[in-house]
Amino acid sequence: MFKLKMIAKRWWKAGVGAVLIISLGIVLFSYLYIKGLDVSLLNQPLPEASIVLDKNGQKASQLSASKINAVKFEEIPQVLVDAIVAVEDRRFYEHKGVDMKSIFRAVARDVLKGSYSEGASTITQQLARNLFLTADKTVGRKLKEAAYAIKIDATYSKNDILEMYLNRIYFGEGSWGVQGAAKTYFNKNVSDLTLSESAVLAALPKAPSHYSPFQNEDQALERRNTVLKLMQEEGKISPEAYEKAKASALGAVKTVNTDTAEGQNRAYVDAVIDEAVTLYGFTEEQLLTGGLRITTELDPTVQKAVTEVYNDDSLFPASKPDQLIQSGAVLIDQKTGGVRALAGGRGVGVFRGFSHATQLKRQPGSTFKPIAVYGPALEAGYKPSSMLYDGPLNIEGYQPQDWDHQSRGQVSMQEAITSSWNVPAVWLLHEIGIDYGLKFTKSLGITLPAQDRQLGIALGGLSEGVSPLGMAQAFSTFADKGVMQPAHFISKIETSDGHLLVQAKAKGVPVMKVETADAMTAMLQTAVAEGTGKNAAMNRPVAGKSGTTQLPATKEFEGVGSGSAKDAWFVGYTPELTAAVWVGYDRTDATHYLTTSGGAVPAVLFREMLSRALAQAPIVPFDVPMVDIAQQSKPGDSKGQAPANDSPGPSNKDEHKPAEHGKGKGKHK
Repeated sequence: MFKLKMIAKRWWKAGVGAVLIISLGIVLFSYLYIKGLDVSLLNQPLPEASIVLDKNGQKASQLSASKINAVKFEEIPQVLVDAIVAVEDRRFYEHKGVDMKSIFRAVARDVLKGSYSEGASTITQQLARNLFLTADKTVGRKLKEAAYAIKIDATYSKNDILEMYLNRIYFGEGSWGVQGAAKTYFNKNVSDLTLSESAVLAALPKAPSHYSPFQNEDQALERRNTVLKLMQEEGKISPEAYEKAKASALGAVKTVNTDTAEGQNRAYVDAVIDEAVTLYGFTEEQLLTGGLRITTELDPTVQKAVTEVYNDDSLFPASKPDQLIQSGAVLIDQKTGGVRALAGGRGVGVFRGFSHATQLKRQPGSTFKPIAVYGPALEAGYKPSSMLYDGPLNIEGYQPQDWDHQSRGQVSMQEAITSSWNVPAVWLLHEIGIDYGLKFTKSLGITLPAQDRQLGIALGGLSEGVSPLGMAQAFSTFADKGVMQPAHFISKIETSDGHLLVQAKAKGVPVMKVETADAMTAMLQTAVAEGTGKNAAMNRPVAGKSGTTQLPATKEFEGVGSGSAKDAWFVGYTPELTAAVWVGYDRTDATHYLTTSGGAVPAVLFREMLSRALAQAPIVPFDVPMVDIAQQSKPGDSKGQAPANDSPGPSNKDEHKPAEHGKGKGKHK
């Protein structure tokens, strides 16, 4: 018997020893595991929104990849801290990141229920879960959560933990962090919250939608009162304060957050991002999280006018029910190249959405004639009064025809551009040479691909098309007396503390003679006053050109009327601003096409935008001399006759020809 007792005693000691060794091993392993955990992510600053400023240095918009607007612990009222601790983790100041009492209660509850549920997580554990772990409800994840919480508690003060937690948790209605929640629900800063308001916010993290005062007022009121009761039980508020707060209304006010400019001027901001990435090498992440100060060329007065016009549906043709007629516009200060405003499209805009001002590329129709034909011809020595051929034309199978199907024999360059005749433009490009026209076009910032070395470019028949931004930049060169100012959105980029990162250094380059630009301005003024651009006329000097592209000559459009079109443009300028306007469908087919021309809707949009934008500006004339439009022969004395190898052929009403037609052999290279 004695021997059995001795054996049992030895086994008991061995068992106890084994348990102690295993326990020590677990403790040591846990210590080393916790010690090795990296919680330095908490040291990284929260993403800081970048601010977009207009040309006057005023806030125009805000870029952010995060909805968090962080605040310091000192800015958070004590009543909100007490409310959060009371409802989320009443032993927060006593435990070391993990509340073992709460864990044992939760485990016992789970055993009785026969399933694992979330619960017993301290504020520190919630912080750890949000930053370092997945949302899986497993024992393994719970153990990792506890380990991270212990490490966080050992690394940071309680106030630091609360600050990080309160700046990161979700409060519903798209609000992250206490500052965002205070703005969303009460339209005030977190530092100004009352006891009742603090209790309302403290009630939200458990179930933001269920306890939202905007969605479930009764549940929100009940939960707020629960929080207030817990605060009283913890001795954080007096019975009198409890009763007073309990008797008060929720006080939530659903208002537009006027403190943030995020979402404003979306199309312009998208263009700013694109320029910062492509021209200056920033990443989108740097722009969205770097706290940068981006000063732009945006003019709020001009942009307001553009926005007003594009919000007025009465200025646009009626759209089909399943597709909105779209439009894009760009307004540039021709003296600097700064883009003052733009319209990226109609309808509800989205961040980083498609821009009909900068990304769209469409055939520009007759608005391309000044760029590819008349500009280079003036530069080569032609005059507005030079006589051009306007009759049957067949150049290597390319047979353009005027829109009225008539021939006038000869017309002056001024007449040709005013009435937008097609044949004189094609004939003239053939005379000066396609290569010369392409070279001039490139000098205005539009580089065309090899397949566009064809006479169809005289009428805007481009293989890839051009954007309103490209057209505005090109015409702004005429407006600035032949100086090409690169169009740009950004003037400078700085860090939040004022360190200069980027300074725009775009400088204008003279690309044509002053006389060429002045003559073009004079001709385009007449085109507005007497020609196809009459709808763009206003109570100040205007120069411009309309353009319309026909529907494709395919079987799909055989039954469509002759007055229908795919694209409609107007591009022009005043002494202050240059603007390009495009109108059309995103997807053109037999049921979605325009019944307007460039001289109609786009010209009206141009007039409305510029007249409103310049309403307070003094009326000044163009600084151009009088231009002689008396008829005279062109250089070379061919007197506006058709090329010798031309022979009349079948007419073709289309403005645009495929690239294989019309390889002009002109004199100017």
